[in-house]
Amino acid sequence: MKLQSQLQKASLFQNLELLASQVVEGFISGIHKSPFHGFSAEFAEHKIYNSGESTKHIDWKLFAKTDKLYTKKYEEETNLRCHFILDNSASMYYPEIEKLGIDNLNKIGFSVLAIAALMNVLKKQRDAVGLSVYSSAYQNYYPEKGSERHHQMLLAKLSEISKEKEPEKETKTYTYLHEIAENIKRRSLVFLFTDMFQSTLDNKALFNALRHLKHNKHQVVLFHVLDKKTELNFNFENTPKRFVDVETGSHIDLYADTVKNAYENKLYTTIEELKLKCAQYKIRYVDVDVTSNFSKVLNTFLVEKHKF
Repeated sequence: MKLQSQLQKASLFQNLELLASQVVEGFISGIHKSPFHGFSAEFAEHKIYNSGESTKHIDWKLFAKTDKLYTKKYEEETNLRCHFILDNSASMYYPEIEKLGIDNLNKIGFSVLAIAALMNVLKKQRDAVGLSVYSSAYQNYYPEKGSERHHQMLLAKLSEISKEKEPEKETKTYTYLHEIAENIKRRSLVFLFTDMFQSTLDNKALFNALRHLKHNKHQVVLFHVLDKKTELNFNFENTPKRFVDVETGSHIDLYADTVKNAYENKLYTTIEELKLKCAQYKIRYVDVDVTSNFSKVLNTFLVEKHKF
């Protein structure tokens, strides 16, 4: 693919905004006939231009015909509030990658680029975007805004995150989801990007935190980000290996085949329980593989936006 080969020549996050735009354009070009009217705001009608208003949306073609100033009015003008939540703990930096690339992403790289691509869409639709980042602390909170300055600030933060060399070692997702839920005051479309790996496993607390995200009638999507080949299917060569918990530092030496079946069964059970709870709380659960493209993320956004 031409786009892919071009992107491979440069470091992925040298220009996150440009790359996000290319991801979205590549996705659009793959849609033969979209029921969602594309990504641009839908034009609705004209209104008379009032002195002092911005000239940005003046219809100059209509001015040439009528000699009167009219501005275009849009149906989707700032009618959606979207808040992204990003798990920035050490486990999200798996697998270890020297140089991120469009076809060579770890979990944090995939999540950052996915968020940037969705922000690109939301910007075109004049929607308000917010961002929360957590790991061993609630690191960053940016309320939902639609300005260009705000958009650039979020892109800068995402780029900074993607370049971190020593991420925080642990996380307690359930602790910070409660705080984030309290910060999102107005009804929003909420996207959570996480691998769901915790320093301390407390399923009851975690599920209560997920349920808290639904307060104020928020519409919530959980993107469960994994490297499926190794984290889901445990596909490692059957040679002696040391497996290290990047969040706790504990390790174990063994042959992969020794624990493969038990590991996969345990993880399968855990994921099924998570899916069940998400269904119970009316949270959209979406599994995402870091080796896949971004079509599942973007398609999910389109569906959820039109349900909002």
